[in-house]
Amino acid sequence: MSSLVPPFTLETATQKVRLAEDGWNSRNPERVSLVYTPDSRWRNRAEFITGRAEIVAFLTRKWAKELDYRLIKEIWAFTDHRIAVRFAYEWHDDSGNWFRSYGNENWEFDAAGLMQRRFACINDLPIRESERKYHWPLGRRPDEHPGLTELGL
Repeated sequence: MSSLVPPFTLETATQKVRLAEDGWNSRNPERVSLVYTPDSRWRNRAEFITGRAEIVAFLTRKWAKELDYRLIKEIWAFTDHRIAVRFAYEWHDDSGNWFRSYGNENWEFDAAGLMQRRFACINDLPIRESERKYHWPLGRRPDEHPGLTELGL
């Protein structure tokens, strides 16, 4: 198997996207933070985050609010050291209101394959529980579960 460090190929970029999806679906902030450089810089919606400690704090807050979080990512484009993805995730708040959040991310990696910059644009769409499309048990999306394109998202 090819190494998941720049320069990326379609195969390695696609693998990197799936590993990122799997990490975020773990909802483990410490685990997720380790794929970012210690001084990684993010823009997530209108929030600016720098470094692993802030990433852990942000993800801890996020997953305390976004309950039963399930995410699907799909590669959009890539270059030698950058990957663009689109994604959608479903979650509900503590009042039982369901949402599907849609977005795009642009990632930049260092030579070791750690993400040093992440820019995310995200919009939330309220949905009824009956409109949910993600029904796998919490954790990693099963390989046989459709992706965004197959789901028409």
